[in-house]
Formats: sequence, structure tokens, C-alpha cells
Amino acid sequence: MGTPAPAELISPRSPRVAAARRLARRNFRTKERRFLAEGPQAVREAVEHRGATGPTLIELFATVEAAERYSEIIAAARAAGARVHHASDEVLAEVSQTVTPQGIVGVCHFLDSPFEEILAARPRLVAVLAHVRDPGNAGTVLRCADAAGADAVVLTDASVDLYNPKSVRASVGSLFHLPVAVGVPVERAVEGLRAAGVRILAADGAGEDDLDAELDAGTMGGPSAWVFGNEAWGLPEETRALADAVVRVPIHGKAESLNLATAAAVCLYASARAQRAPGGCRSVTPS
Repeated sequence: MGTPAPAELISPRSPRVAAARRLARRNFRTKERRFLAEGPQAVREAVEHRGATGPTLIELFATVEAAERYSEIIAAARAAGARVHHASDEVLAEVSQTVTPQGIVGVCHFLDSPFEEILAARPRLVAVLAHVRDPGNAGTVLRCADAAGADAVVLTDASVDLYNPKSVRASVGSLFHLPVAVGVPVERAVEGLRAAGVRILAADGAGEDDLDAELDAGTMGGPSAWVFGNEAWGLPEETRALADAVVRVPIHGKAESLNLATAAAVCLYASARAQRAPGGCRSVTPS
């Protein structure tokens, strides 16, 4: 047997490459309802994810080296019906939004969920990103919510685009793990969650209530939604006023404050722990 012929590379001038490259811009993502997932972890999750209308991954660009290194992802993508393109480093550099591309980029269908479906599922822990503008922070909070076992994430109409490439990368695959609603006015988010029996907690460094005190009082074992604000100026007064409690994470040392993602992780894990304690809404022991 002879040496196998090298894989045929897609041309940098291909309309497929141009279409993928345009997804770096929000208006094209919104029009096409497609986004990019970069790197093996995100692409692996995209391959395994299915939306209401079928597989989430549409097509895949991979260098020959990456296709060999991640052969199981390539095989799974083909099995799921995705179109797979072998691409040069030049093509990956054009399609990718990172300085050092990892050699594999997927084109995916949007996968956000209607807010009404999230409410109908009776969520017990929700992260609401009310005024989060930094895409890296948005993706990191989504990852924290996933790790804490949250049932859903809601991005309001005042927050960053869920499908911004930085948001997708920062989620490290968590975008594909739990329902996410987008573009929900904060008033509608609070109203709907409260009607579903969820207590609304606004996270704010100047909050009247202390997280430790809330835990000691046993008030956090029920369904709850944490509302997180802007990285620089927190939550506006009108949003704080919508909450059942405005809670601060106590600073026991000399740090001036916590950044958004760190504070979100602390708050979400506090709720996750309280909900799993005896008497909590996720407890498996008698109350």
C-alpha cells in the first residue's frame, strides 16, 4: 500500500471560510443565528450537544495536525452530520478570534432557551447577569453557575452578547451544559422568577445583608436567583429595589473588593451548599 494522499485543504477564498469569518461580528451572528466555538474543549461539547431542531455543530475547520491530534472529535463531528474542512494555519488564523489558535473551530447553531421554558422547569438556582458588559466575565460567571449546579443562566437585554467569542471561550464548554436565556428585561426576569417561587438576591458590595448572616439564619435553602451587576459600578438602585434582599460578600481581610466572577462563585456556591443541607430544597434527607 502507498502513502495516503494528504488531506485536501479548503481554500482561504472559499465562501465557507468567508461565512465563518463574518461570525466574529455580532450583527452577522444575530442574522445567521450561528456562532463560533474555538478549541477542542468547546468543539467537543458542541459535537455532543443537540438543540430542539437537531445537532448544534454545523461545520468544523481543523488543521491537518489538529485533525490528527483530535481524531475522536473529528470522527464524532462527521458521525453527527457536521461538514468537516481541513484547513491551513492561514485559514484558522482568519476564522479564529484568538492570538494563538488551537487549530480547531466549529460553527454552531444558537442554543439559547426561551425564558418561559426555564420558568416552566421550576428552577432552584439561577444566575441573572443584569448589567454585565465584559464578555470574559459573562463566560466565567456562566462557568461558575454550571459548576455550582445552577439550573439556568439569564442574560438581560443590558448585558453582553452570549455568543461573543470571548464569552464562549471563557465558558470553557459550560455554554453547552445548561439552559441560557438572552435579551430578557431585568424586570421581566425578576417578575417571572419570583412568580415561579424563586427568591431574588441581588449581589452588591454595599448590600444591607451579609452573606454569612444569611447562611447562619437559614434563609438560603430555598430556590434562589442571584442578580449580578456591572463590573465597575455594580447594580443600579432601580435593580436593587427589585430584589428580596441585597447581599454583600463579607470581606474579612484587607482586600478592597472582589471581582465579579469571584463574587459570583462565592454566592452561587453558598446557595448550592445551603440547598443541599438538611431542610434545603435539594436535600435528600428528611427536613
